[in-house]
Amino acid sequence: MNKNRRDFLKAMGLSSGALFIDPFEATAVPAEKIINMPPKGLDIYKKRRIETDVAVVGGGMAGICAAIAAARNGAKVVLIQNRSRLGGNASSEIRMHISGSTALRQVWRETGILEEILLDDAVLNQQNAYPMFDFVMYDKVTAEPNITLLLDTALFDAKAKGRKVESITAFCSQTEEIYEITAKHFADCTGDGTLAALVGAEYMRGREAESKWNESLAFPAADEKGMGNSLLFMADNFGKPMPFAAPKWARKFEYEDFRHRGVSSFEYGYWWIELGGEYDVVGDGQKLHRELLAILFGVWDYIKNSGNHPESENWALTWVGMVQGKRESRRIVGDLIMTQRDVQIPQEYADGVAYGGWSLDDHPPAGMDDTSLKPARQVPLKGPYPIPLRSLYSKDFDNLWLAGRNISVSHVALSSTRVMATCATLGQAVGTAMQYAVSKKMTGRQIAGSGPDIEALRQTLLRQDQSILNVTNQDQKDLARNATATASEEEAGHKAESVLDGINRDIKDGKSHQWRARAGSGKEPWIALKWKSPVKVSQVEFTFDTGLHRFLRISGQKVVMDNQVRGVQPETVADFKIEGLLNGKVVYSDFVTGNYYRKYVHRFDPATLDSLKVTVARTHGDEFARIFEIRCYEDRT
Repeated sequence: MNKNRRDFLKAMGLSSGALFIDPFEATAVPAEKIINMPPKGLDIYKKRRIETDVAVVGGGMAGICAAIAAARNGAKVVLIQNRSRLGGNASSEIRMHISGSTALRQVWRETGILEEILLDDAVLNQQNAYPMFDFVMYDKVTAEPNITLLLDTALFDAKAKGRKVESITAFCSQTEEIYEITAKHFADCTGDGTLAALVGAEYMRGREAESKWNESLAFPAADEKGMGNSLLFMADNFGKPMPFAAPKWARKFEYEDFRHRGVSSFEYGYWWIELGGEYDVVGDGQKLHRELLAILFGVWDYIKNSGNHPESENWALTWVGMVQGKRESRRIVGDLIMTQRDVQIPQEYADGVAYGGWSLDDHPPAGMDDTSLKPARQVPLKGPYPIPLRSLYSKDFDNLWLAGRNISVSHVALSSTRVMATCATLGQAVGTAMQYAVSKKMTGRQIAGSGPDIEALRQTLLRQDQSILNVTNQDQKDLARNATATASEEEAGHKAESVLDGINRDIKDGKSHQWRARAGSGKEPWIALKWKSPVKVSQVEFTFDTGLHRFLRISGQKVVMDNQVRGVQPETVADFKIEGLLNGKVVYSDFVTGNYYRKYVHRFDPATLDSLKVTVARTHGDEFARIFEIRCYEDRT
């Protein structure tokens, strides 16, 4: 926020609290009297004070996953989002792809909370409707009792003292309420780094010089330029001629303008309708919006009326984005700034809590202002790389965390870390870390620097299906680690003991990390865990196969949707029986039907067992029963 705007708001009482009304006094006044009360300047606004463990600012994929992770681990969470819907760049307002490590074409599709959301979307939104994806995200957040969700609520001020952020102030336009939210820990998931900037955290903007970090993909001299914003559109074939007349303000384009920009399909376009890298993407936002609309309609005018695409005759626009998708803004400085080398030549990080795998994908600042340049410089990666916790909090504050495109990275590294699937895993890491920090009364720096604490955090993330490179299950509470596994049958190379090897996906090490047995046609294979002495169990956790080699995301682009399964994933175990036995006698039994999740947690009253048997009755179509991991715990969580 610039100084003039901050001073204006303070003068009006919006940040000083002078015009705030007591929430208890407000609730004592009958609603009709409040409605009929004549306005007196700004005193129509009601104030609500909220105290919480964790405040998450920004409801994109990073913010959603941060809020859910913190809440599921026991923290009270307030999530504020300045739009009427969640999802940020992935929402129906913008409609960007949730891209990430699937670009590697390996088995590194991001799992955890993001996988859960996308599996829900694949099943509940088989019609591939973006507004329904909005609902899937909304339902996932509101299902968590520990989350207070505040939509249409914009951050405009924040207070900090010393090394601690104390509170944030936000305004809800729909209810005319001003929220003052105090929390023990705050997560800046705004994308623009707004909260961090408001409290004075150090941040970076623009492109660093090649010499600063010896980055071969950087530029000779530093500048304030970066990647721009995009507006997307959607169109459909109506089976009859659909004329189009461009508005007068639309830009004009010629054949030569598309020499580096393919116009190969019309239903969803185009990420390269980009502008803003030479602007202030925040301060010049209104101007950028107008220019991007002029470009979008100019591109469609060219498609429809240039004569170079006669196959577009029956096509017409059905949706035009009115909210810009952003790629780059402020990057907050943490204890570690990731650079090109960290992405291309991964090193082991003791505090690695997430990973990336998108190519180094930098876009020229001019965007559509200079169509002689290619719209992107993409350098593919050979494999995934770790992202450390030290890049996910501000070095200047003890309770300010970062998730999304605003983390502590160079401009070159940002070109890979900025994509939404990666940002979602950063959110899950930060949400889990914030709850850990609350429970232990620690800072991010203290957690990252303490071997036992960072390992405890990483094991929690791994248990909750956030894969971390080169980290295996070492959870001392997992009773299954002391069991032996047998099965009714095994496919060659897919032994029962694989469910206990601590690896929950088929990494490329020449081994299988799942038990696999032929199922269907009357066959119901089983796998069993056996303990030498009885144990008390009240929670069993499964990791199933959901086809991590495939894409799993919503898109308006047909070619993307053709490469995935909309609905249940065929490899996944759907129906299965769980039996707990003691001395050969069944002491607990249940039958699960219709599962489609990768991570499934089954809770029951504590039972003393010496063996656990799982019988697979049905998959969602695959000929094999597949299980990556089985865990057992005494306590229900």
